[in-house]
Amino acid sequence: MKKRWLYGLIAVTLLSAGAHYLSENELIRFACSGLSLLLWAALMGKATENVAHYAGERLGGFLNATFGNAAELIIAVFLVKEGLFDMVKASITGSIIGNMLLVLGLSLLFGGLRYKTQSFNPMLAGHNASLMLLSVIALFIPAAFLNELESGEIQLLSLIIAGVLILCYFLWLLFSLGTHRKELGDSLDGLPDSGEGDPPRKEASPDWSPGVSLFLLILSTALVAIQSEWLVGSVEGVAHALGWSDLFIGAFVIAVIGNAAEHSAAVFLAMKNRIGAAVEIAIGSSLQVALFVSPALIFISLLFGKPMDLVFTGYELAAVAVAAFIAKSISRDGSTNWYEGVLLLSVYVILGTAFFAVD
Repeated sequence: MKKRWLYGLIAVTLLSAGAHYLSENELIRFACSGLSLLLWAALMGKATENVAHYAGERLGGFLNATFGNAAELIIAVFLVKEGLFDMVKASITGSIIGNMLLVLGLSLLFGGLRYKTQSFNPMLAGHNASLMLLSVIALFIPAAFLNELESGEIQLLSLIIAGVLILCYFLWLLFSLGTHRKELGDSLDGLPDSGEGDPPRKEASPDWSPGVSLFLLILSTALVAIQSEWLVGSVEGVAHALGWSDLFIGAFVIAVIGNAAEHSAAVFLAMKNRIGAAVEIAIGSSLQVALFVSPALIFISLLFGKPMDLVFTGYELAAVAVAAFIAKSISRDGSTNWYEGVLLLSVYVILGTAFFAVD
C-alpha cells in the first residue's frame, strides 16, 4: 500500500470521526462518512482480490462478491434497526441493479477497450440467468398478492419466500462450488481473444502476503461497519435537506457507496482479461443480494421487533426486472465486448433519472 494513499485514508477517517462527533450539519456528516466508507470499501475490495488470488478463480469470485456485499448488508442492518424499511428495500433494489448494470457495465466497457472480445463460461451464464429470473419472481409474488392478503399473511408469505431463497442460495453454493465446480470453472476465462492484436492475459502477482491481505480485509470490514452506522445516522436529514426521495437515496446514493468494493475489484479484473471473475463478482453479487441478503434481513428485522416484509414498490420491481432482462440478454452467450458495457450503463442512467424524478 502506497504511503500517500494510506495517509489519505487515515486523514479522511479522522475527518469523518470529527464530523460525526463535533458537527451538527447532517450534510457534512453524511459526505465525510460516505467518502470514508468509499475508501475503506475500496481497500476491502483490494484486500479481497488478494485473498481471492490465493483461493482460486471461482472461490475468489465468491469471496469478492461476499465481502463486496458486506457494506450493503451492514448498512441495511442499521437501516432496519432504525425502521427505515422503504430505504432498506430501495437500497436492496439499488444494489441488485447497480451490480448488474453499473458494475458489470463498467467492467465490460473498460475490459472491452483493452481486449476486443472477452469470454467466460457459457454454462455459468445460463445458470446465472435462471437465478436472476428466480429473484424477479420471488420479489414480484408478495406485491402481486398484496391486496388479497392480510398484513399477517403477507408477513408469513415473506418469511416463507425468504426461507426458500436462502435455501436456494446455499444449494447454489453447493452446486457451483461443490458438485459442478469443474463444469462451472474458469476454463474460458483469459483465453486468447478473437480480435487481432489483443495481448494475452498476464497473471499479476498479489500485492500482499496472505496474512497481510487477511488482516487488511478484517480491518477494512470493521471500518466499513463503523462508517456505515454513521452514514445511516445522517441519511434522513440529508434526504430532507436536499429534497431527495428515500427511493433515490436508497437505490442510487447508498447503493453506489456500498458497491464501491465491487466497482474496484470487478473493473480491475476485467482490465486484466479476467472477465470470468469480473462477471462472477458483478452478477454473483446481485444474486447474493437477492437470494441471501434481502431474505436474511427479513429474519434480522424480527430480532429488532420490527418485522419487515418483501413487498417492493412497482418502481423497484420494474427496475430489477429490466436489469435482469438486459443482463441476461448480454451475458447469455458467454462473450462480451465494450459496447455491451455501454448498453448496461445506458439502462442504469435511464433508471437513475426515473428514480430521481419520483417524489
